[in-house]
Amino acid sequence: MPAGDSFYITTPIYYPSDVPHIGHGYTTVAVDTLSRWHRQAGDDTWMLTGTDEHGQKMLRAAAANNVTPQEWVDRLVGESWFPLLKTLDVANDDFIRTTQERHEKNVQVFFQKLYDAGYIYAGEYEALYCVGCEEFKPDSEIVDGTGPFEGLKVCAIHSKPLELLQEKNYFFKLSEFQDRLLELYKTQPDFVRPDSARNEVVSFVSQGLKDLSISRSTFDWGIPLPWDESHVIYVWVDALLNYATAVGYGEDQQNFDRRWPAHHVVGKDILRFHAVIWPAMLMAAGVDVPKGVFAHGWLLVGGEKMSKSKLTGIAPTEITDVFGSDAYRYYFLSAIAFGQDGSFSWEDLSARYQAELANGFGNLASRTVAMIEKYFDGVVPAAAGYNERDLEIQKTVADAAKGADAAIEQFRIDEAIDAIWTIVDQLNHYITENEPWGLAKQADGGDQAQRERLGTVLYTCAEGLRALAVLLSPVMPQSTAKLWDALGVAGSLGELTAQPIREAGAWGALKPGTTVSTLAPLFPRVEQTA
Repeated sequence: MPAGDSFYITTPIYYPSDVPHIGHGYTTVAVDTLSRWHRQAGDDTWMLTGTDEHGQKMLRAAAANNVTPQEWVDRLVGESWFPLLKTLDVANDDFIRTTQERHEKNVQVFFQKLYDAGYIYAGEYEALYCVGCEEFKPDSEIVDGTGPFEGLKVCAIHSKPLELLQEKNYFFKLSEFQDRLLELYKTQPDFVRPDSARNEVVSFVSQGLKDLSISRSTFDWGIPLPWDESHVIYVWVDALLNYATAVGYGEDQQNFDRRWPAHHVVGKDILRFHAVIWPAMLMAAGVDVPKGVFAHGWLLVGGEKMSKSKLTGIAPTEITDVFGSDAYRYYFLSAIAFGQDGSFSWEDLSARYQAELANGFGNLASRTVAMIEKYFDGVVPAAAGYNERDLEIQKTVADAAKGADAAIEQFRIDEAIDAIWTIVDQLNHYITENEPWGLAKQADGGDQAQRERLGTVLYTCAEGLRALAVLLSPVMPQSTAKLWDALGVAGSLGELTAQPIREAGAWGALKPGTTVSTLAPLFPRVEQTA
């Protein structure tokens, strides 16, 4: 995208009744990496995350803990969800909570608009409801219970009995938007990504849409409908509006016009809400649909999707306390094709940490800086002239930067890291081929040509590291900041996060004569794994 364009990106709005697990962390660091990249590219970037705090599930949990719903969600967000952002080094611009006035007030503005336009009507509703999902379940997600729940209908996701609810509700005329949605998917084929997600959505909408219940009248923990305060707005449609209310919908039109529309990154289990219901609601309100919805896959542990009820949820701190936040970010963003399911194992994490981070990137950085200190008194030497192999390294760096940016445009963070990692691999080979220690020995014997060759080799390695620090900083902000400091370039080039990332592949930014400083191992040896 052209530098300076608006790039507004969101995580899903998390339901804080469960403590965060590595699946929540996966989504959050992916969105953070995308936003950091665009911010560093000069785009007008804004990253939003937040919590969805209404609904029956939250009401029941608060009652079970003898506190008010507001006290309950305040405790959950304060103790679990804010700390997650610090644990994973997330640089979000905003955190919205659906209990905030800026959200509640403008959700009512939005629904009054739909009501006045004739898209909402009153009706009777009877259906099976899952409190865990906060959703009336479609037939495809209702199964017969087994064991203690034999003879009952249970939720296919939670394996718990469904409740038959019969209420007077208000309905949104979702059925009227089938053709407009199909036209949207046709004219904007990348509105839903990846292709597997798009195909699922098109198939679902093609089968016909039913009108959507958008209110509940049997409890009061929610946002009242402005025209009928005996009803609260259904938690899911209330939650979807966070993406708009957070950037000023209903009260700050100037900011809303600047930021909207957004890119949404969601787990595939909530794809239909974001790719079907949400754009239809926006169409009804006369608001632009999002720029796109990207659905990533599930994180699997032992072959199963993580869940608190099945005790497969792993807290992010279990990983970061051992390996650090950069390794967490790198592992999940590189080991899994973004958009597909991926399996987590401690063995794979530990092996990749050692091979790719400690021995690959970390060792490259440490020995390059150490050789400049040893052979040139810590001053980056000038290149005396490039041979064919040196020029190949320069091309690798340029191609990697270009390829990574193209991959980021497609939300394929894993492919971007693969492109960048070609620099790590090539520079390690380059050092092995050129044997700087051998060149240094010959230079000490008075061979000036070898002294100049040694300078060229170490400048090439140091300049490659400069590019790596810039390109990897959205993925691993802590280790790249340490490398940037060790390279001593802040004085001449400025702070790492200020480097224009789309220009990172241009050769020669590192000035000869720059003084490096000792670099401690970026990825220290891990003595224990979980």
